[in-house]
Amino acid sequence: MKQVTPFLMFQDGNAEEAMNFYTSLIEDSEITSISRFGSEGPGEEGKVFQATFSLKGQEFMCFDSFINHNFSFTPSFSVFLTCDTEEELDELFEKLSEGGDVLIPLDNYGFSQKFGWVNDRFGISWQINLP
Repeated sequence: MKQVTPFLMFQDGNAEEAMNFYTSLIEDSEITSISRFGSEGPGEEGKVFQATFSLKGQEFMCFDSFINHNFSFTPSFSVFLTCDTEEELDELFEKLSEGGDVLIPLDNYGFSQKFGWVNDRFGISWQINLP
């Protein structure tokens, strides 16, 4: 086994938009590769066939599904962010929750100084923590 990589399947054709959003929010992050569906398909031409991006060194893979599945993202899988400052946490929480859903509002729940949990506008779940 070479590695273990989280894989995100986007059903609304917004994998590239999501990658751009995430890499713009989190420093030391980048899109490392992207290939697209061509005119021959099977997905919509120009959409993400396969892509990789890294967030603070953690690699992710993703693609735009050309099959409509009866499932999507769920909070049972989330990305856990450990922040250095309260300002960083507040900014990330605000930006990730825009157009999304707050699952647990920012507060001190006893296990850290401040914690919040949000589903972003793409359906990805994020736990944001200030230890």
